[in-house]
Amino acid sequence: MRPTTIAPTGVERSFGRGEVIVSKTDLQGRLTYTNDVFCRVAAYAESDLLGRPHNVIRHPAMPGSVFKLLWDTIERGQEIFAYVLNLAGDGAHYWVLAHVTPSFDRTGTLVGHHSNRRLPARGAVREVEPLYQTLLAEERRHSSGPQAAVAGLDLLQRLLDEQGATYDEWVWDVTNRHAA
Repeated sequence: MRPTTIAPTGVERSFGRGEVIVSKTDLQGRLTYTNDVFCRVAAYAESDLLGRPHNVIRHPAMPGSVFKLLWDTIERGQEIFAYVLNLAGDGAHYWVLAHVTPSFDRTGTLVGHHSNRRLPARGAVREVEPLYQTLLAEERRHSSGPQAAVAGLDLLQRLLDEQGATYDEWVWDVTNRHAA
């Protein structure tokens, strides 16, 4: 079992353009499935991941407000695409374009979540980073994590309103501008 606190090393990791990182979680966000690409890129053995919270790979430079938006969206039964900075078990970091969807059983009851992550274009990451730094700066002004996430999400909404876009529209604008 890895230590619970991993320090970022500043080393960036990548993965193949055709590769897809896949994971599934239960309703509490605990990992129930990880594919081999997830394990390799995140630098964890599957046995070290299953049953642990998905946020085991959360990078400290990733705004909590984006995760609040993600969780709020999937808990409403909707899908979301988001750019996410992750922290590997060895301290390396890696960017993904995540597609997170709710998972339902045959009766339509929400039973968990499914996420596919692809390698984002470098230009997209360069465009996302300043926004995320702005959100983090706002979040750091608040003492509690929940307050910080709400404040960051409020700021994100104001910035998107100024652009006349929703978060989904912004993500797709960024993605399409940097499509290969």
